[in-house]
Amino acid sequence: MAYLLIKSLHIVFVIAWMATVFYLPRILVNIKEAEGEPAAVKARLELMGRRLYKFGHSMFGMALIFGLALWLYFGIAGGWLHAKLALVVLMLGYFIWTGRALKRSMAGGPLPSSKALRIGNELPVLVLLAIVYLVVAKPF
Repeated sequence: MAYLLIKSLHIVFVIAWMATVFYLPRILVNIKEAEGEPAAVKARLELMGRRLYKFGHSMFGMALIFGLALWLYFGIAGGWLHAKLALVVLMLGYFIWTGRALKRSMAGGPLPSSKALRIGNELPVLVLLAIVYLVVAKPF
């Protein structure tokens, strides 16, 4: 029963973190496209982004704690896990990059083009697809 509870909590916190991974780049697109709008519009978007980024860190931390519990106490292991963790590290690096882009924007620095941000917004879906496949199929 404890295994199912820990696994359920891990999944819920991963879903919450992934929501931030998907939505923060969308906020960056809106910030980029708000150039020329009143300053209040950009300030509101940056506030939303900052709060979302903090929320994402909390959700990642909780997912990590429950993931470690699955690995250390319930013996989750295998080659698929190493591949999954490599992709999670990649996703975390992307999340941190978006947070730094937000902070740079808040400091008055430039953002990439909205087209580049839109393309970057789609890439985590492919990584998530690979992660889900590895977890469900456990191919190796």
